[in-house]
Order: sequence, then C-alpha cells, then structure tokens
Amino acid sequence: MKVRILSTSDVHGYVYPTNYTTRDNHSSLGMLQAGSIIKNAKKDERDDEIVIAVENGDWIQGSPFSTYLSEQAATKQGILSEIAANVGYDAATLGNHEFNYGQDYIRNAESKRNYPIVNANIEGAVDNQIADQPYVIVEKKGLKVAILGLTTAFIPNWERPDNIKGLAFQSALATAKKFVPELRKQADVVIVTYHGGIEADPQTGKPTEKYTSENEGYRIATEVPGIDALITGHQHRQLAAKINGVPFTQPGVHGSDVGEIDLDLNEQKQIINSSSHLISTKDTQPDFDLISSNQIEDEVQDWLDQPMGQATGASMIINDPMKVRTNNHPYIDFINKVEMNAMGIDIAGTALFNDDIKGFHHDISMREIINGYSYPNTIMAEAITGAELKRALEKCAAFFKLQDDKIVIDPKFVAPKMQLFNYDIYSGIDYEFDISKPVGKRVVKLNYHGKPVTANQKLRIALNNYRAIGGGDYDMFSAKKVVNESPDSASDLIVKYLKKHDPYEATTPHNLKVTK
Repeated sequence: MKVRILSTSDVHGYVYPTNYTTRDNHSSLGMLQAGSIIKNAKKDERDDEIVIAVENGDWIQGSPFSTYLSEQAATKQGILSEIAANVGYDAATLGNHEFNYGQDYIRNAESKRNYPIVNANIEGAVDNQIADQPYVIVEKKGLKVAILGLTTAFIPNWERPDNIKGLAFQSALATAKKFVPELRKQADVVIVTYHGGIEADPQTGKPTEKYTSENEGYRIATEVPGIDALITGHQHRQLAAKINGVPFTQPGVHGSDVGEIDLDLNEQKQIINSSSHLISTKDTQPDFDLISSNQIEDEVQDWLDQPMGQATGASMIINDPMKVRTNNHPYIDFINKVEMNAMGIDIAGTALFNDDIKGFHHDISMREIINGYSYPNTIMAEAITGAELKRALEKCAAFFKLQDDKIVIDPKFVAPKMQLFNYDIYSGIDYEFDISKPVGKRVVKLNYHGKPVTANQKLRIALNNYRAIGGGDYDMFSAKKVVNESPDSASDLIVKYLKKHDPYEATTPHNLKVTK
C-alpha cells in the first residue's frame, strides 16, 4: 500500500492565477492551480494507494482577494473554505496570518469547510471555535492515518492582543512530544502538519537561525520519535528532503508548489520506503470548478481599480529598491507621513516590504495601495528613549554588509527566508549609517529637530503593530511601551490621508545616508 500525502501551505488568499499588479496580469500561482493537482490525485486514487490532503495554514489572508473578503459580509467570507472543501482536504491547520483579522474572520472564512481544522498547541482554539480538535485519524482501506496539527508558538510576538484573546500558545515541539506517542498507539501512520519552519540545515543540523518557538521543525523531526511524515511552512521555502530519516516538505508560497510525501507500506503496515518532493503548479491549468462563482473576482478587480487620489511633485514610482533602502524615497516618506498623521507625532518608520512594490503613479488606485501595503497592520505610537531608537537603528544598519567594497544586503535577510520587511526606513529624524564599522556601532549620526539625540531623551515614534510589539526581533520595542493605536488598518489610513490631501504633493527626503 502507498500513502501519498499532498499539501499546500502559505497560499495567502491567492485563488486565481494573478498577482493583481494589473487587471490583466497572469501569474502561475494560486489555489485553483494547486487545488487542481490535489483534486485530480484524489479522483484518480488507485486501489493500492491512499491519497491524504492537508492544508497547512496561512490560507485566508495575504492577497487583494482576501483583503476584499475581509471587508465584506460574513456570509461572503466563507468562499475560501468552500474552495478548500471542493479541493478535498482531509484536514487543515492554522497559520499565524489566520489571526490578522481576528477570530471572527477565522470562523467566517472557515465556515464552509467539510474537513476538520486540527491544532494541538493553541490552548483555547477549540473552545473559541477556530479549531475542531488536536488531531484527526483518517481511516481508509483498512489503514489508520493520524494527522496532528501544530502552529508556530511565536504568534504573541507579532499579533495584536485583541486578535488572540482567550488563547495560549504552547511550544509545538513540547506538544508533539506529548501527542505523538499517543497517536503512535492509535494509528498506522502519523503525520505532523506544522505551520512553522525549519530552523537548521536539514542535512548537517547546523542552526540557520536563533532557536526560538517560531520555527521548531528540525527539532520536531529529530527529538520526537514516531513521526512518519512532517509538513512544514511559514518560511515560504521550497523544501523536500529528510531530517533524521523523516520525510518532510515545505511547498513554497502562493500555491507555487504542492508538497508530496510518499510512504510505501508492507502487508504488516510497516513503512519500508519513503520519499518527498515538490510538484510545481507552473504548468497546471486552473480548475475554475473549485469556486462556485467567478463574480467575486470581477468585484475584486473593480474594487482595485477605484481611483483614490493623485500625486504630484517628486516621482513616487520605485525603480531601484536598494536605492530606496539606502536613501529613503518619496513613497516611503508618504507612508511615514500617514503614520505620523494618524498618531499626531513627527517620527515614523516603515519598511519596503518586498521588491515587487512599485510605489504610486500620478493617478493612485486602490490596487497600488493594496499592493504596496498588503498587511492588515494597525499603526501604533510608542514611547521610547533616544538610546532605544539608536538600538533600533543599529538593528536596521545590520541589514547591510560590505562585499567587494560594495554595500549589499546581508544574505541572512535573504535566506533561508526572505526578510526584507525587517529593515525600516525612518522619517522625522536625520541619520547616517557607516557600513564599514562593526555591527552595533554603525549609527554615526542621529539628529532630531536638528540636534543630536541623547540617550535619555524621551521620544514618540509611529510604527505598525508588528514592529511596535517587537516583531522581527526588535526587542527594544514592546506592547508595554505603546501609548496609542489607530482603530483603522494602514491601508484605510492611506485612503483617508489621500482624500484629505488630494492631490498629494510628494517631496524627496534627504534624511538618510548609508555610507562605507
């Protein structure tokens, strides 16, 4: 008997094969392609095989499609789980981004599922009706297959407290150690579906990041006996290999791949061979039958094409992301002004979240706003000292390194996981980095209102909620220092600011220098 374990992870609300940069964009991605592979594998299941399908989280947030749904009536939000139900999943688990719109949105978005949401390490998830049970045992063709659900326990370090009210996040590793021995007694095959990543090199075991509860996949595979297959995600990596003899996958992002783990069992139901690989969805035809109506996609595209305002003055188009990060840019300065305006203060920081952000043209549409700021962050004001601001800037300066006498991005911000969002660019202060100096001693200028910032100086800065509570290992920031928060999302604040300042007169900032 063969057990084929197919999985998706980190699809982030991408349903159709488009990245939404333009109305007619076609990109090979999305659930209609990934789901087609799984649906057909289920339909074509042979007599001597069992096909198990798992959705590994971060499914209901992250695209213009899901952003639009989050603002619609609760009854419309269930379309995402309707699609997943039509794919034919046997189980799903929760990702960290599932919580971005709060638990009501999770319940609404998952309302049409015909599969269980399994999670064992979020206490209160079942009581709050965002998960069904810790695990499920699927019985097919005389074989019992257990699927244990786990989620990165690092969520309280990123998420707004209101969005995770009534929940406690336990270590995925400790939870696996508790449940796997019990499942081993009940099932023939034990699968762990973990919305978290791999924190060490799968072959050498050398740590690739600081060991925390964010990514525990390597330790789960090496410290928990009895796991037959491990599904991972969260890091958006394309991985398929073995750790300690345990086959695992991590199937990319936005439906780029479907993970496949194959287990061959003998007549005694013992695994005699195992392997893992990724199935690219690139050449797969989307299955439009997975969604009941394509009308909602037209609604999304019409919503994105709405005019929101105009920009005059300096160009807000981004042509060189590296130059933006070393010199600031009119687009970044605009986002910071929106944050300042929302909080009534005059220092703000934001990131160029990825290199696909193109800024604003003269006529600004909702499409440009959402593509530039896709996260449903709120904006917070934080009371800090001059010393804490300098520490934050030193962390930003560590984003760079010298290579062949050129300033480049330090590779640790690119691999194993892309972390361009963990470098902030500030407005309201004048500052300079010297990358030739050691990490931690690179801030060579820091002025506020024309005067050097002192260590004990009291300041207020505006940041998004992810950064303000310490996300990205910015431990100088914390929820305890937050003194104000906007009720509106960043994208809503951008819309309001543009309506109030239409046309917006863009200016070129000159407050940042990165030298060597």
